[in-house]
This record gives sequence, C-alpha cells and structure tokens, in this order.
Amino acid sequence: MADLGVAAGDKVLLVWTQPSAPEALKQYAEELGAVVGVEGIVAVENMERLLLSAHRASTFDWVLSCLLADSSPIHSSDTLAEMVRVLRRGGKLVLEEPVTGMDAQPVRTAEKLVSALKLSGFTSVTEVHKAELSPEALSALSTATGYQGNTLSRIRISASKPNYEVGSSSQIKLSFGKKATQPEKPALDPNTVKMWTLSANDINDDDVDLLDSDALLDEDDLKKPDPASLKAPSCGEGASKKKKACKNCSCGLAEELEQESKGKQKSNLPKSACGSCYLGDAFRCASCPYVGMPAFKPGEKIILDNNMLTDA
Repeated sequence: MADLGVAAGDKVLLVWTQPSAPEALKQYAEELGAVVGVEGIVAVENMERLLLSAHRASTFDWVLSCLLADSSPIHSSDTLAEMVRVLRRGGKLVLEEPVTGMDAQPVRTAEKLVSALKLSGFTSVTEVHKAELSPEALSALSTATGYQGNTLSRIRISASKPNYEVGSSSQIKLSFGKKATQPEKPALDPNTVKMWTLSANDINDDDVDLLDSDALLDEDDLKKPDPASLKAPSCGEGASKKKKACKNCSCGLAEELEQESKGKQKSNLPKSACGSCYLGDAFRCASCPYVGMPAFKPGEKIILDNNMLTDA
C-alpha cells in the first residue's frame, strides 16, 4: 500500500467486481485496515451496488477501484460520477481497467478512459502503469462483454477530486476604491500667456488699421434683386414647353405652379348663382347644376359612385 500513498487515519472505499476471489479480496481489505489503523475506515463495496449504497457525500479520502488482478471492470459514467461524489475535496482515486489499442465497443482506449475521467469531474488524471491482462480477467471480460480482440492490456490510472464541491459558490471580492487622480496640468509660463493675450488697449495702437464692413458694400449690393433674375436659366423656358419646377426648387416656381393649379381646380367647379347649392335640393333653384346631389360643404366637389347611379 505504500506505493498508493494511503496513510494512517485515512478513510478508504474499496470497490471490487466479479470474478474477484473472496480470499484475495479479504486479504487486500485486511492489509488496508492495517495501514489506516483504528482511526481510519475501510469500506468494501461491490461496483454493481455502488449507486445503491447511499454513502454520504465527501466521505472518503481514497477510492480504490478494482485493483485485484483477476478483475476486469468497465467503469460507467454513472459509477465515475458517484466516486467523485463520495470523495472529499482533494481526495484521490486509483482504478484499473482493461483498455484496447483500437477503437472498439464496449472496451475503450486509454485516451477515452482519461477523457471519461475528466468529464466526470476528476483532475490530475495520470497513467501510472500498463500491464498484461491475466487469463482470468480476459475470460471474465469476454463473458461479460463478448469482446474477442487480442489487443487488450490492463492500465492503472490515478486522479484527484478538485478542491471544491460540485455546485459550490464563492463570493468574489471587488474593489471599488477611488480611482487614481489625474496628474495636475503643468503651470504655464507667465511670459507665454502674456504673449498670446490681446488686451483692449492693443486695439488703440496707431499701427492697427480697422476696416468698416459697411464700407465694403456699394449701392448695387444694397439693391433688392429681381425675382426673375434668381431663376435658373433653363427654368420654365420655351413657349411650347410646359412649365415644370426643378427638383428642390428654390426660385419660387414650384409655389407659383401650385397656386396656378389650385386656381384651375376652383375655376372648373360649377358656378352657383344663389350661393345655397350646398344645402341640398330644397334650397336649390331649377337650373342648379347640383340638382340630385346630396348636401356638401362649401367649395367641396361631389363625385357620385357608379353603384349609386340608377336608370330612370
């Protein structure tokens, strides 16, 4: 047991499986008990009943799984997860399992076994040694799994549980101290400040000539421009062409054409002699152009839908 690192006072879970001989299992458990002493604990558990054993979480310092030479176990993901659960933080796992040199089911390669241990939550997964599979173990493996390959070997792997429990949390301390103050700007040289400062007295210097902005304008600049001169040269040219405002017109032609269009719409409306045509037929004269139309608002043009017209 010295090569494993088990010490006095440790709590050890010894996992075994068929076809381990009872005498060999008993002798191995007694040797462990002699190492851990009266203050330690050695619990023996069959792998097939490990999930039903209901051991408390974080109980054991060591889990030794299937180290007897005549056993040939295949550790499932549930079994590995249970071993993580019963180990205390920082506890050690040492297991042995047959592996193959090529991908085959249900026997794994050494790389896939290491990957399964890491996915179950173990860290520091290390291959200790590799040996030939005993004839008893090979026969038991062929009977249990039906594997017929000839590239099998027995590998021992050690792993550790992290120093924290699954689902544990820890408070993160954040520092909200005052931010470092920015360094002060260096003081300016008084002579430099004076050089770039303009005082009111500097304007009265005889060497400074001031210009009146109004003196730069002549009489033509003060005249109001003719609106016709503001139009673009091609804006509305040609007697035969229809006037059309340019896009984003700014000369006033667009507003002028809009007013003309509104005037034409009003001129196309029928004229009323009495001024009461919009009130309805009761207030219209015999020659009213709106006879038969419903009442409407003044200036509104009424258009009757086709489905409202009936033959006389």
